[in-house]
Order: sequence, then C-alpha cells, then structure tokens
Amino acid sequence: MDAAVQVKTTVKRRKKVKISTIVIYAILILWAVLTVFPFVWVVMNSFKPSAEVLRSSFALPNPATMMNYENAFGKLNVLNAYGHSFLISGSVTVGVMVFASLMSFGLTRYHFKGKQLVRSLIVASLMFPVFATIIPVFRMIVEWGLLNKNIAVILPQIAGNLSFATIVMTGFMQSIPVEMEEAAYMEGANVFQVFGRIIVPLCRPSLATVAIFSFLWSYNDLFVQKIMIRDPKRYPISTLLEQISSQYGTDFGLMAASVTIIVVPVMIVYVILQKNIIKGLTAGAVKG
Repeated sequence: MDAAVQVKTTVKRRKKVKISTIVIYAILILWAVLTVFPFVWVVMNSFKPSAEVLRSSFALPNPATMMNYENAFGKLNVLNAYGHSFLISGSVTVGVMVFASLMSFGLTRYHFKGKQLVRSLIVASLMFPVFATIIPVFRMIVEWGLLNKNIAVILPQIAGNLSFATIVMTGFMQSIPVEMEEAAYMEGANVFQVFGRIIVPLCRPSLATVAIFSFLWSYNDLFVQKIMIRDPKRYPISTLLEQISSQYGTDFGLMAASVTIIVVPVMIVYVILQKNIIKGLTAGAVKG
C-alpha cells in the first residue's frame, strides 16, 4: 500500500510540474509574440507603398517593393548618418570602458579620504537626468566652439554613461581575489601591468556589458544629438529619423523602411551579445 501511495504522489507531482511548465512557457511565448510583432509589422510595411499601408497594414506585401529603401538611401543620405552614428557611439563606448575601468580599479583597490563620498556621489548622479544638466552643458560646448561637431555629443554621452558603468564594474572587481594582484606585485609588476594584464582580462564580462549598454544608449540618444548638432549634413541616424518623421510623415512606407534601417543594427548587436549582457550584470552580484 505504501508503495502505491508513493507512486500516486510521484505522478501527481509530475503532473503539477508539467502544468506549471506549460503555463510558464505559454506566458513567455505570448510575451515574445507581443514583443516581436511590432518589429515584424514595421518590416512588413516597409515593402509596401504608402497607399497600401493605409489600406491593409496587417496584410503581406503583394507585390513587395524596394522603392522605400531606394528612397531612404537615395534621398536621405542614410549611409552618411550611419557613419556619424557609429563614430559617435564607438567613441562613447571606448571612452566609457576606459574611464569606468580605471575609476572602478581605484575605488576597489585603493583606500583614500573621501572614498565613500565619491561612491555616494557616483550613485547619486544616476538620479539626475540629462534634461536637468543640458543647459550648462550646452553653454560649455558653445564656449569651447564644439557645436555641430561629433565631439559635442561624445563628451556629454560619456559623462552620462559613466556612473552606471562604474557601478557595474565596481561590483565585478570586488569579486576578483586580491591575492592574484599581490602575487604579481611580488614578482615585480607595477600597477599598470597589474591593471592591463590581470584586471582587464578578468573583467571582460563586465566590460562587454558596459560596452553594449553604452553603445545602445548612445546610438538611441536623440535628445543630446538634436541639441548639439544642428547641421543636417552631420545628423546621426536617430536625428535623421526624427527629420524624416517631420518632413515625410504621410509617407508611411518610407517611415517603415527608415525605422527598419535604424533598428536592424541594434537588433543584431543585442542578439549576438545578449549572453554577455546577462553574464556581466550578474557576475559580480555574488561574492565568494
């Protein structure tokens, strides 16, 4: 009898696990469909003329046309905007990685007066949005003669991303054993060799996370780009999309094609590096 009861209990547990698993997967599938559908809808409409988008936006293109993409690359100079975007975002990414790693190394490996105050200020700076500081930053950029140049966007974006990057990397560096560095010092290595040959290689997961977020935030930052760059010939891709929406707002096919062109690089970067995002954010969360 006892064996029969145990078998029944085991079967019930298995049924409960299966039901819960089905519910979880159903929720995840629904969430995935709701998340992916808008992007699929935009891509699908990018191959239709504007009139067809208005008539049947949820139907498949019949026939599909490349006219919207030809207009986007021919009339709107998308490639030039891409060049400015990748130059700005790439520079911001490198700058944030360098400064954040150096700041984190100093905060985790050195003891100095005001260290806790510096940490508190870094955390507190996350509470100030870019909108609250844009006026003095804009005045500084004008006084330095940097307006309408890529550097006018790069500097504020580096400063804006630095606090988050420093917090992520500080949490990761705290989990790295100090004994490894002490052994290197005993062998005659200096602080630059320790940082470059030990700390940086071990911090690759957190550096990857910082790089991904910095690149995506810089790439999508319309506000700073719109304020600092007024010359249409130097517009990054996000600012160009805003111009398209204001000038060609009724051409829905062109709008869909432009959105697709802008979103595709972001989707590719995220799909390829999504494991690094999760790993970098969680690697320093638990010590020991």
